[in-house]
Amino acid sequence: MKKIIVVIAIFSGLFFTSSCENELNLDNPNALTVDQYWKTESDAQAGVNSIYAMFYKDGLWARWIYFRLDLTSDEGFSNSPWTELADWTRFNYINYNFWEGQVVTWRDTYKAVFRCNQVLANVPNITFQNEDDKKKIIAQAKFFRALHYYYAAILWENIPIVLTPSTPADLPEQKNVTEVFVQVEKDLNEAFEDLPASWSADQTGRPDKGAAKAFLAKVYMQQHKWTEAKSALDYLINGAGARYNLVANYRDNFTDVNENNSESVFEIQFGDQKSGGTDEGQSAAVSSNRAQFFAPRGIGWSDGQARFWLVNAFKQEKNKAGTLDTRLRYTLYYPQLQADFGDKVYGKNWEWGNDEAWFRKGSRDYYRNNEDYYSQVNYRLVRYADILLRYAEVLNELGNTQDAYQYVDLVRARVNMNTLAVAHPEIGNDHDKFLERLKTERVLELAGESVRWEDLKRWGDLNTQASVDKIALRDPDFKNFVVGKNQRLPIPQVEVENNPNLKQHAEY
Repeated sequence: MKKIIVVIAIFSGLFFTSSCENELNLDNPNALTVDQYWKTESDAQAGVNSIYAMFYKDGLWARWIYFRLDLTSDEGFSNSPWTELADWTRFNYINYNFWEGQVVTWRDTYKAVFRCNQVLANVPNITFQNEDDKKKIIAQAKFFRALHYYYAAILWENIPIVLTPSTPADLPEQKNVTEVFVQVEKDLNEAFEDLPASWSADQTGRPDKGAAKAFLAKVYMQQHKWTEAKSALDYLINGAGARYNLVANYRDNFTDVNENNSESVFEIQFGDQKSGGTDEGQSAAVSSNRAQFFAPRGIGWSDGQARFWLVNAFKQEKNKAGTLDTRLRYTLYYPQLQADFGDKVYGKNWEWGNDEAWFRKGSRDYYRNNEDYYSQVNYRLVRYADILLRYAEVLNELGNTQDAYQYVDLVRARVNMNTLAVAHPEIGNDHDKFLERLKTERVLELAGESVRWEDLKRWGDLNTQASVDKIALRDPDFKNFVVGKNQRLPIPQVEVENNPNLKQHAEY
């Protein structure tokens, strides 16, 4: 199968690192300067392609951001012998400068923002034969700046907003999370105007109008802007962008087979044709090592695993045939996997511990040396099943609970589950009961897909001691969770010390 990877062009003298890093500003005589670059259409294209390269960096979607989004939530945890690493899923934040726990993600986030800002500052001054091509490049940069600021706001909340190419001497001001979300909305709305409805096959992997609307829905929902969120989702479900469908085979969303399918709204393109590191060279890897990071012991590093309550959640309800929900089969590795579905773990016989589970999504299910360090499995950041469940949530919040059922039922029907009304008649038209059930529906469909942390925040489940205590019953790490503090990460202390305009969160 041919995997389309966006060509990456990096010029070390041009693409500086983040403004939040304290580095010497020295000219490299062997590299292009900003004044020498940004002259042609090919310069502009290479510039925007460099933004895509950030997906392949350690701090972001190659590895460490999953630790923050999946393992910190109640879906996962770390039992790593590296105590400091594991402590960052236990809310034991002792060293605010812990590299793997957060600093590398902060660094790579702002490197990505810097690359976006370079494009936005310089491409408007380049003459294009076709102005639409220029608009598409600028729109991609706005989309990605919004994407990276969105996840930074989810993790740290009050952060600097940098909108122009930065220099090491800059001291950007910290903004409230609401201001960050305003900027995300602005960038996404502007990107939507100039992104195409779809791209040609040779441009697969670039964001389109549907991706912009999907992220708009996410940011609106995090702020409980339900009417605005409905409008964004309408485009994807009932409007001009209604071109998505659930694929018949649930598993096709998590392997390198049938990627970029009709269910994909936006996914990161990974490949295993390069086996370099994560530097800026031409041999730099374009792969993910998430599966290696989360693989069971003896296969991978085993630094992150799933909570066993997920297995039990899948087994609470049988499908129409009276058998297990097939989503369990493709979501988790667990002791009864072979007995329940006939699958071995990576084709091997396995000795299990009690109540042990591991994330299966994104793994390749075959063993070789360094099994998944250079995994080519694309990561689906947003897929249509998520959109349908979000639409149901928004309708429920707008008082249209009865209308919301049909969108949950579409997701359930794919895996032969009964309609929600048949399976759970006690819900009726009750808003709170519907929301509680929807929380479970999102787990069953989306577990291990990096949405759970933002879900918990949006639902307010991290806001009261009573709700956190309920989470702690299924995830003991939450016994350490401090309400009003641990819903966001501490800012890396080195950034605070180097920037007088950046204040550590008061709770830390």
